Amino acid sequence: MAVGWERAVGLLRQLQRAACRCPSHSHTYSQVPEQPTLGNTDYAFEMAISNIRYGEGVTKEIGMDLQNLGARRVCLMTDRNLSQLPPVNAVLNSLAKYGVNFQMYDNVRVEPTDQSFLDAIKFAKKGEFDAYVAVGGGSVIDTCKAANLYAASPTSEFLDYVNAPIGKGKPVTVPLKPLIAVPTTAGTGSETTGVAIFDFKELKVKTGIASRAIKPTLGIIDPLHTLSMPERIVANSGFDVLCHALESYTALPYNMRSPCPSNPVNRPAYQGSNPISDVWALHALRIVAKYLKRAIRNPEDREARAKMHLASAFAGIGFGNAGVHLCHGMSYPISGLVKTYKPKDYNVDHSLVPHGLSVVLTSPAVFAFTAQIRPERHLEAAEILVFEDTGFMSQLQQNPG
Repeated sequence: MAVGWERAVGLLRQLQRAACRCPSHSHTYSQVPEQPTLGNTDYAFEMAISNIRYGEGVTKEIGMDLQNLGARRVCLMTDRNLSQLPPVNAVLNSLAKYGVNFQMYDNVRVEPTDQSFLDAIKFAKKGEFDAYVAVGGGSVIDTCKAANLYAASPTSEFLDYVNAPIGKGKPVTVPLKPLIAVPTTAGTGSETTGVAIFDFKELKVKTGIASRAIKPTLGIIDPLHTLSMPERIVANSGFDVLCHALESYTALPYNMRSPCPSNPVNRPAYQGSNPISDVWALHALRIVAKYLKRAIRNPEDREARAKMHLASAFAGIGFGNAGVHLCHGMSYPISGLVKTYKPKDYNVDHSLVPHGLSVVLTSPAVFAFTAQIRPERHLEAAEILVFEDTGFMSQLQQNPG
């Protein structure tokens, strides 16, 4: 048991501090080696989330929001499938009602690549927009974050803000335009976070841009938008919520992360589990346990779909400040090396492994491994997820490692 604990702690610490740690969820703001002056491990954490508005039909307020912001030239980003569906129509109706001038970009790629990011960035630079609206899942919202960032920093090279070791991981110091995110899936929680993920095709890996500065100004969570999600998309999105919550709750505590930053600006967004993130992660887990199966099985179950939409945001608040670990870290080669697989219910012209599926595949092995560090947390999560006595709980209690 002691040896297993040491191995697990050692691996998670390496993921936190190594220069080559998970490139999608690395939050290194400066690549200059810092000399910590306040101790070997951190002693503080901080929370950063987008403003969130929730309500059935609340999308109709977007036109007023943009008026209130004084927006005169708005970029509306989505993908080609969604451009014909009710969520985008609801946004278009609101923009028309309040006379908001906009241009639509509907060429977002599901599971974006560096090239699809660059295409959206080119559109944003040319449009000189003063506000952005992203309507879609994580792919759309992440693409819009990147477009907003590079349009605000037009002389920057693409790799300047990309996480190390693939990019330079420079801190974002330029002011960005307001971004309103309208999530249409219940999975990524991208409306709450400062992360934008993409496939770097040259190296066949996923990486990303990570900075509190790129998080949306406002997340509009309208449960009506989840009613059009097909079964497999609901399931794979739900797996992502599940792993966000489990990984953030079982991450190393913030006060075990090293080194302690010499300046608050160097404190990463992914700080380790902490008392506030824990609340959101556990609440998301309870919702997943109760509603995910219902949401998958019955598209007319409005309560289940709405609850999972909220769970996605709750888990996003949790992992957006605590971080994720091995499930996500090991998902990127699974996604990056895909050649021919096209999943059911995904209307795409390219091969892909849905993000939530690539994450959940390794979760049984991951949590069997990490349970050696904090068995009480794994037991608590298991108790939430397991409603009926199948013998699993008693087995886990007898042998938590």
